[in-house]
Order: sequence, then C-alpha cells, then structure tokens
Amino acid sequence: MAAAIAAGMLGRGGRISLLCTARRALASQTEGETRVMQVLKEKFPRASAIRVVDISGGCGAMYEIHIESEEFKEKRTVQQHQMVNQALSEEIKAMHGLRIFTSVPKH
Repeated sequence: MAAAIAAGMLGRGGRISLLCTARRALASQTEGETRVMQVLKEKFPRASAIRVVDISGGCGAMYEIHIESEEFKEKRTVQQHQMVNQALSEEIKAMHGLRIFTSVPKH
C-alpha cells in the first residue's frame, strides 16, 4: 500500500486506481501542458514566468503550475489561486487534480 501511495495511485476511499499508464519523454511537453500554458499566457499577459508540468505521467490527470505575475500584487494567496482556477475553468473539468504555486516578481 505504501508503494501505491508513493506512486500516486491511491484513489478516493483508500482504493488503488491507476491515474495514468502513459509514459512521457522528459524533454518534451505534452499536449495538455501546451494547452494549459497557452491559456495561462492569454489570461496573465504580465506574467514574468509560467511553468506547467503534467505530474500524472503525461495523461493530463494532474498538473502542477508555477506562475509569477504582477497581476497577483496586493492579493492574498487564496485570491491568486482563485484567479488561476477561473482562468483554467474549462481545462479543470478534465483534470483529477491541480497544484498551484503563485508569486509576485521581486524587483
């Protein structure tokens, strides 16, 4: 069971489920990563850095997003995350999970 948890395969209610069986090349970006990146670039034109990583192995079930933008200035973290969730409202419907990390550029 511990190996399943470490591999990200533990489902709701303690059931083991396979999130993704696809393998991906480390150097290439998945279609989902590209799509999420495009949406974020459109919605946050003042972003100084955006990074999108499919953490489900390439199938698009879970993403980790790091975004640094002036648009987050003077907003609480929860407000920043709400902005990202709103920007990705359509894409989120097809996801199992999302990790969001936001920050304001340091000048």
